[in-house]
Amino acid sequence: MPVINPSHLLDQATKLATPAGPGAPRQADYRRAISAAYYAVFHAIATAAADDLIGATQQHTHRYALAYRSVAHNDLKKLCDALVRRSISPNLTPYFTAGAIDPDLKKIASVVSMLQPKRNAADYDPLFRATATDVTFVILEARGAITLLNRIPPAARKAFLALMIFDPR
Repeated sequence: MPVINPSHLLDQATKLATPAGPGAPRQADYRRAISAAYYAVFHAIATAAADDLIGATQQHTHRYALAYRSVAHNDLKKLCDALVRRSISPNLTPYFTAGAIDPDLKKIASVVSMLQPKRNAADYDPLFRATATDVTFVILEARGAITLLNRIPPAARKAFLALMIFDPR
């Protein structure tokens, strides 16, 4: 069981975006839904990285927590932005087969690159306004990214997760 279950965050996002009564949900609900969707992806990546490095059976240990907490928001965004560029940075090519990024990994990176600024706006921008369509899109994209994370080829997954924790030099 993940430290924070991404599915629970997506369920929460869906619940927040679903009207409980007449009228649309409040902006606070939409904003929290966007934030929860981003965090679902973030925690799925952090869990995968710690599971890969330390082991899923070690989630109760300090070593696991250290690996989990090593995934930083800014580093995740920076890596994902680099993975979606037309030409991959030379310092990343050695970590991927023939220097090519798996298309599903590119999609995950694209979703993270899109979600993080939306989460920042939802959490901090007083002028930000979300619509039901925005929130539905964000939740669907987050679900898709998590599904892809669990099915990308092992070599691409390991490279991505390692690059999340270790800075290539």
